[in-house]
Amino acid sequence: MSSYPLTGRDFTPELRFSASRSSGPGGQNVNKVSTKMELRFHVMNSALLTGEEKTILCEKLGTRINNEGELILVSQSERTQLKNKEAVCEKFYAMLTKALTPRKKRKPTRPSAVAREKRLESKRIISIKKEQRSKPKP
Repeated sequence: MSSYPLTGRDFTPELRFSASRSSGPGGQNVNKVSTKMELRFHVMNSALLTGEEKTILCEKLGTRINNEGELILVSQSERTQLKNKEAVCEKFYAMLTKALTPRKKRKPTRPSAVAREKRLESKRIISIKKEQRSKPKP
């Protein structure tokens, strides 16, 4: 897999959009205009994703995929339908990119000798400070 898993792919034909009344900003406009945008993408029926990518998406985005296998995203933060559509598309591509980008393997490291010495010295200082708080011994 390349470092940019979605380069050269346009998912627009496979996306379905629907608009409804929003509860977001817009004043009286909220009561009249359908500005909330909902994006639906059927993961398993996608022709642009490989089988491996489909399984990765189902694992990582399983909580956002419904029983029919659709990934559902909603945006209602903007005042216009067009801006909400753009926002939900950005959210979709960001989510796919994040899910399909492989995680780097962690290289186990050890603290250096200087770091260990610093830690022990600070523990000694705190120990002395606490010892001085106690009552004097008879």
